[in-house]
Amino acid sequence: MTDRPIRILVVDDETSILDSLRILLKGEGFDATVAQGGKEGLALLASEAFDLVLTDIRMPGTTGLDVLRASREADPEMAVILMTAQASLQSAVHAVNEGAYYYLQKPFANDELLAICRRAAEVRQLKVENRRLKTEIRRRDGDLSERPVGKAREFLEVLKLAETVAPTDSTVLIGGESGTGKEVVSRYIHSMSHRAERPFFSINCGSLSESLLESELFGHVKGAFTGAVRDKEGLLAAARGGTLFLDEIGELSAAMQVKLLRVLQEREVIPVGSTEAIPIDVRIVAATNRDLDEEIRKGTFRSDLYYRLNVIALHLPPLRERRDDVPLLSQYFLARHAEGSGRERPLELSDEGMEAMLAYDWPGNVRELENALERAAVLTKNGEIQLGDLPESIRSSPKPRLVEERPPANPSMEVIERAYIHWVLEAEGGNKSRAAEVLGIDPSTLYRKLNRYGLESA
Repeated sequence: MTDRPIRILVVDDETSILDSLRILLKGEGFDATVAQGGKEGLALLASEAFDLVLTDIRMPGTTGLDVLRASREADPEMAVILMTAQASLQSAVHAVNEGAYYYLQKPFANDELLAICRRAAEVRQLKVENRRLKTEIRRRDGDLSERPVGKAREFLEVLKLAETVAPTDSTVLIGGESGTGKEVVSRYIHSMSHRAERPFFSINCGSLSESLLESELFGHVKGAFTGAVRDKEGLLAAARGGTLFLDEIGELSAAMQVKLLRVLQEREVIPVGSTEAIPIDVRIVAATNRDLDEEIRKGTFRSDLYYRLNVIALHLPPLRERRDDVPLLSQYFLARHAEGSGRERPLELSDEGMEAMLAYDWPGNVRELENALERAAVLTKNGEIQLGDLPESIRSSPKPRLVEERPPANPSMEVIERAYIHWVLEAEGGNKSRAAEVLGIDPSTLYRKLNRYGLESA
């Protein structure tokens, strides 16, 4: 079933029961850890990983049901066995509804308890193996609903690296201009990791004040500040077992940089207004559109925090450097808009519309493209998006010059190819889509060739 002993946490408020169960379970090959009461049990659950939990229900303060809920939050596949000396049908049903594996009445026979623990361990192992196989299938075949859209070589190289590091717990730092899809890639990393079944949370570090960001990340206790009417769990703790995406990490204040560095070093958080540290188990993926090397030189970003974050570095290319993806992204966003608006089939882009899209530099990157197509889809009056449906910035984008009027003597192969492309374009009335079809290349490839020959936009 497994090469290591099954780890079991025993929680009870009676020392004699803890001692006898520890001896019994260890004698049968279990790796048993005991906790004196529910509060100690919760602390162990937050700091260590277990396969099974065996807990009494009636304990002062923190009850066995509290331990059950915390166990299920820490690991949805955790098998929890509840013990009680005061069993009732109602309490048994309630415990099972809360997710308990078994409801055991005291006193019980040792053989009965051991049999239940062995069966629970087998069920737990089957669930873990099933999750592992699902993750492996996602990594091997790719989940089309999660995989970022793109076929440009530069973009595919980034995705390949993301897929390589996804199964690890290494911290990832994603760079790139605004709108290039950094959060999309971070979600893809999460979906391909062993944390895929656990939470994914995202927060923009540049959109909140320092005090509010601290409360959102670390949490706070009741009375910590005006308006703190109850305890609040921070995202670093709430994402236990999962992934936290810190967008615009370069916007952190100096004080918040120090606090985040401590979290990454100690793997624990102290809520605002509290003195008690809470262990955390979360993977950090951060993103920035700033040049953090330059920020370090200017003294606005800590080098030690940078090195903690920059374990694995990914850099997303801007859309102007992956124009091959413009038609593919357009098709994707139009299909998604059709699904969301109830259309029977997606809208299409006219040849003139696609030419304008390919010629545009997209300073807002993929986000700008998505917004432009959503606007056009709303404005168009038929099943095809025309040039006039696109924003003015795209319609008025300068078109590239094609070829020099007088080619040089003894032309090179590049000049010949350029002249041939020009001739085909003239024959097709300047329609690049039809010219690309005659040339046997994609419209995006045609545009790239024009740029490669130094015929950049005026």
